[in-house]
Parts: sequence; C-alpha cells; structure tokens
Amino acid sequence: MVELLAPQLDNVFHALGDATRRQMLRELVMGERTVGQLAEPHKMSLAAASKHIKALESAGLIRREVRGRTHWCQLAPGPLASAHEWLGFYERFWTDRLNALEQLLHADDAAKSKKPTTGEKR
Repeated sequence: MVELLAPQLDNVFHALGDATRRQMLRELVMGERTVGQLAEPHKMSLAAASKHIKALESAGLIRREVRGRTHWCQLAPGPLASAHEWLGFYERFWTDRLNALEQLLHADDAAKSKKPTTGEKR
C-alpha cells in the first residue's frame, strides 16, 4: 500500500534529509511561522530559506499562505504518517530479530546453568 506512494515518499525523505529543513519542521510543530522566522535561527537569507521551504512544500510537509506581503507556513503532517508507516516495516523486522536473539540468549543461559561446573558431581 505504501509503495504506491513511492514518489511522495521520495520527496518526504529528501526533505527530511536536510538538518535545516528538519529544524524548520520542529519550529512549525509549535505553530505557524513566517519565512523570516524560519530563516532567522539559521542566519540565512530569505531566498535560501525559500528554497528549503519549497522542498518541504513539494513533499507536502508544509502549507504556505500569503497574507498581504507576508508568507506564513504551517505544518502539514499527513505525509509524515506515510513515512512512519514505511519505516514501521523495518521496525517490526528488527524487533522480531532482536526478540529471536533474546530467546536464543536465554536458552543458552539456561543450558549453561544446567551443566555441572568443574569439581561438581553429577
């Protein structure tokens, strides 16, 4: 099901692949921000911030609204759910592997505790 959204996932992971864009998303969790507010902590120009915002917009992670001369951005978390679902497959894979390893280690410990140690009688 998620694979049908592969182009969208590609855009989401591309957008999330940049630390500046991830920080911008963190800022937007607290509420809408202007482009200037998103640019300010990174000490970048509005043009540079706009390029990052366009990458986030093309991934569907934010919405931009123009009010007067001010561009306001807000988080659109829907595509993050698709990315989370895609990553969930690998989370289940590693959880299953680690659970199997844990069972093997417990079985090994149990077998070792049943063996007599040197000097003990059977």
